[in-house]
Amino acid sequence: MAGTVDAAQPRDLLRFATAGSVDDGKSTLVGRLLYDTKSVLADQIEAVERVSVDRGLTTPDLSLLVDGLRAEREQGITIDVAYRYFGTATREFVLADTPGHVQYTRNTVTGASTAELAVLLVDARNGVVPQTRRHAAVLSLLRVPRLVLAINKIDLIDYDEAKIADIEREFTELTRSLGFGDEAVQVIPVSALVGDNVAGRSEHTPWYAGPTLLEHLEAVPVDGPDVDAPFRLPVQYVIRPRTAQLHDYRGYAGQVASGTVRAGDEVVVLPEGHRTTVSEVRTADGPLAAAGAGLSVTVLLADDIDAPRGAMIAAAQDPPEVTTELDATLCWLAEKPLTPGARLLLKHGTRTTQVIVGALAARLDTEAVSYTDAPERLEINDIGRVSLRVADPLPVDAYVRVRATGGFVLIDPPTGNTLAAGLVGDPLAAVPGSRT
Repeated sequence: MAGTVDAAQPRDLLRFATAGSVDDGKSTLVGRLLYDTKSVLADQIEAVERVSVDRGLTTPDLSLLVDGLRAEREQGITIDVAYRYFGTATREFVLADTPGHVQYTRNTVTGASTAELAVLLVDARNGVVPQTRRHAAVLSLLRVPRLVLAINKIDLIDYDEAKIADIEREFTELTRSLGFGDEAVQVIPVSALVGDNVAGRSEHTPWYAGPTLLEHLEAVPVDGPDVDAPFRLPVQYVIRPRTAQLHDYRGYAGQVASGTVRAGDEVVVLPEGHRTTVSEVRTADGPLAAAGAGLSVTVLLADDIDAPRGAMIAAAQDPPEVTTELDATLCWLAEKPLTPGARLLLKHGTRTTQVIVGALAARLDTEAVSYTDAPERLEINDIGRVSLRVADPLPVDAYVRVRATGGFVLIDPPTGNTLAAGLVGDPLAAVPGSRT
């Protein structure tokens, strides 16, 4: 098509999350990344140096660049998900920094739900601990495509190569049991405090031939978890200009959730099931040759079909299932427990509908990566299998197949607060060795 551009993929952007146990040095590592990429202002650095001197420290405490709340700094902990934005000449980054406490599993789920990579920290003195296993299990459940194990504080074990090799071996056994291929896992020995192998290569680890953390973040492929999945576009808005020149124009605007769409593709509009073809794909800058996952576009269809907000335009040859019954996995985020019979709202894509909670089938033991017997309720931070019945038919995919259309949230009707993050199906069922 003359005059079109190919925007099958959005700009080069890596979304990644961090996770680790308390005192593993995660805030210092994030601060080091921000500092070494010159992503903080001079007055912020001066403030950190001033506070560090007041505390009697000989080097700047870079964790102060992350722990922005005074109460958090006084307690020495980080207790919420914080999003950091930084970049290099090679790539832009969105970092979801999650807390390390076992009682904040919900924050790990929130931060990792859109991540293409997760950086999991361990203290070199302690190695793989139960919280490491819990975090790895949650990351496997959420189908995060890639992991980095950052073995931190290597300066405190005198850069002991054998000790680090033992930690790497144990972690590799863990990730293999959770379904991660060896090519998806990178182990990097670092010292966030002094900067070893974070942005610059350390002279103390001549035996390490791999990339620095920043080099790996810059070079790791960013193809998104759903780039090869079938096309899905939840309709956000219907564009109908009220002009004489465009009286027949009807465009369906939204963000491509998965796959790629091109003019001439056969699609189906769900949940109604009307089939048609795509006549044009465009943005405000003009028509596109193709649009891939993550790109916001307007799609024009060959036929005059009703596709209101909340509908989904999908590949006709490989559509999602339309159903009112969901077998799902929930991470419960609210203080008030979930019990069978609860009447809530479910938001999936751009559609919100009423939902009734059915049976609670099982609760996940994240350390053993196995399900327990059916619980009476799900408490805050619990992950469990549930059945749901929705008022309106929803076009859904299993989460293991398409993350974007296999995920949803449950909402409290009176307050509008988010109560749970949901995954269609049981992602752990596809993990070798898990006990579902």
